[in-house]
Amino acid sequence: MDNLIELISIMKRKEIQKQHTIKKIFTHNNNWKIFKDNRLSEVVPADMIDDVIEQVERALGCGNPENGYTLYKCLECGHEHIIRFSCKSRFCVRCGKKYIDNWVEKQVENILDTSHRHLVFTLPEQLRGYVYWHRDLLKDMCDAVNELIQDYYDKQSKEKEYQVGVITVVHTFGRDVGFNPHIHALLTEGALDKYKQWKHIGYISYPYLRKSWQKVLLNIFRKYFKEGLKVQNLVRELYQKYPNGFYVNAESRLINARGATRYIGRYLARPAMAEYRILEYDGKKVRFWYEDHNTKKRKELLLDVLDFIGRLIMHVPKKYFKMVRRYGLYSRGFNKKVKKIVSLWKYMKKRQLKLIVVEKKKRVMRWRENIIKSFDRDPLICRKCGSEMVLYEIWSPKHDFIYHFEHTDENGRHIKRYPWEEDPRIERRKRARQLGTTIPFPGPPRRMVCL
Repeated sequence: MDNLIELISIMKRKEIQKQHTIKKIFTHNNNWKIFKDNRLSEVVPADMIDDVIEQVERALGCGNPENGYTLYKCLECGHEHIIRFSCKSRFCVRCGKKYIDNWVEKQVENILDTSHRHLVFTLPEQLRGYVYWHRDLLKDMCDAVNELIQDYYDKQSKEKEYQVGVITVVHTFGRDVGFNPHIHALLTEGALDKYKQWKHIGYISYPYLRKSWQKVLLNIFRKYFKEGLKVQNLVRELYQKYPNGFYVNAESRLINARGATRYIGRYLARPAMAEYRILEYDGKKVRFWYEDHNTKKRKELLLDVLDFIGRLIMHVPKKYFKMVRRYGLYSRGFNKKVKKIVSLWKYMKKRQLKLIVVEKKKRVMRWRENIIKSFDRDPLICRKCGSEMVLYEIWSPKHDFIYHFEHTDENGRHIKRYPWEEDPRIERRKRARQLGTTIPFPGPPRRMVCL
């Protein structure tokens, strides 16, 4: 009976998600256009407006064949299968999920096979607005987290010069989708000394974390706003209000590399809100639920649709901003050497030969492999006749036909019927540049290929 109830609940959530997608809310009644024209400049930092527009509009066009596609065709019966290009926007729900999966698989190769501690460094509410309008502070905050961790181990043993591995991930939203910036850090429960010996280390002092985080964070604000009297006064007030330092969560301990990577991947690129949390959209207001952090109970929030859009776009990061940063043992050029040392240390400790066997690197699964794994069917097998389809054409609005089964070779070069014939794509690209537009979508007949 419980399984049946759970199944019904899952089906209802999926039906809700199907009805009220973020893309639908943004496009319905021109909500996004109205917001962009009337509110965007008021709620987004001036240097990020173009970035936000680009990320949102790429996400809204995700899966539209007019933004590019790959076409497979069955040469036996003529059946076609179109794979639409993904947008790869940081704002896109679908692409964010795919990015996390690929990132996790790739990082398993780089994470040291030792236990890790998951730390969360939070900001008091009084400072969040300053970070919102000055996003460069997020990078300084990540550097500060690494600094205070390394300082702790420097003080533990100055002679041995311990060096640890730290990965930081920026997270900007709370459960109610409000702007609540904080830093997730993955810390190795072990360090390398100056003799290249691996040393297992225990917990960092919790009072030290709180006080040190408060000190380095407020020093950042003092330096960044050194001419701002209001901020300088606020810093003094926060020292008085929080005599024990700012809140840091250090309870989660992660045993293996894959578990550590998956755990931190949850915070990497996921959208600010999962669509199944949207309960209702009536064209004017959006109602959604979230779990209260303190009571652990479900709460519901009703927002005007433009306010809802405003909350979501607050979390679009600055273009080229690194959400993940690596320090110490995880910095470039250091990782491979340390992995061998940790493996040898584990072997000597447990006598497990398999720990020092070099594993073959895993590659990210391609689209076809992902479909076979997830749905147990080959998407390139023709549903009508059972023959294997071939790659027939690849088209993008920027480059025109990158490949076509009949009119290009394997490298995408135009196959001439006559020596004097020119590649028709050249004229189309030239005309698009003159008009300042993209190359027109060829449409189902794809007449633009015809010579």
